[in-house]
Amino acid sequence: MTIILDGKKSANSIIETLRKKTAPLKQKPGLAVILANDNPASRIYVKTKEKKAKEAGFNSFVYQFDNNTTNNQIIDLIDKLNKNPDIHGILVQLPLFSRLDEQKIIEAIDPKKDVDGFHPINVGKLHIGIEPHAVCCTPRGIIRLLKDYNITLEGKNAVVIGRSNIVGKPIAALLLKENATVCIAHSRTKNLQEITKKADILISATGIPLLIKEDFVKEGAIVVDVGIIKNEEGRIIGDVDFSEVSKKTSYITPVPGGVGPMTIAMLLDNTYELYKDSINEKL
Repeated sequence: MTIILDGKKSANSIIETLRKKTAPLKQKPGLAVILANDNPASRIYVKTKEKKAKEAGFNSFVYQFDNNTTNNQIIDLIDKLNKNPDIHGILVQLPLFSRLDEQKIIEAIDPKKDVDGFHPINVGKLHIGIEPHAVCCTPRGIIRLLKDYNITLEGKNAVVIGRSNIVGKPIAALLLKENATVCIAHSRTKNLQEITKKADILISATGIPLLIKEDFVKEGAIVVDVGIIKNEEGRIIGDVDFSEVSKKTSYITPVPGGVGPMTIAMLLDNTYELYKDSINEKL
């Protein structure tokens, strides 16, 4: 019988642990979120982040920009946040308005405050095996969730579908760090089903609704669904056909309630770690 990887339960435990750590602190960890898009999902996501940050005892600040905003206006704010000792983590909510230069804005963040782990310095450190200031939240959350269920990663054949800088590439790097054997598949991969059926661990991050069917998965596989899509009926679904695939898996994440809550929990955990690093620098 398959075991559900309950991301909500693990995330709540992480946030409660952070709340206990921050309770006695005079200076609280500070998280700044920059929102420069009109995507309703992003706005809901930012509100959730703000709510969870307050639950964890953090100071949370949200800066919103409209479509007339320039790159320099956002970069000027980031420069001020970089210099603000009360801000320990800076997050730029993606995507940005199309007229903005996403990479230029991300590169303006001090790597020591780059809570999302997207700055080239942090990305580079991750991929060459040096500990970055922060690791991308969704990939880190996936690894943490698997470990919370005592799933051994070493020696496993892992297939990652998706090669984004946010999920696909960093989760592959983290799996390699755990001594898994990793294959990255993507939209140009031929015979995808033949590849996924060999996976002990299958991680799908394509955003293609119900791409992964029962015959894509071998018996006893561990399946992690990073997709989150609202279908025509307004229901949230993922990359994986849960009702069918869960019949064959040993472990599987639900959508919603799997990877999503872990992403926010890791955002807060990253903020706390950056806060600790800033305190240690002053000692």
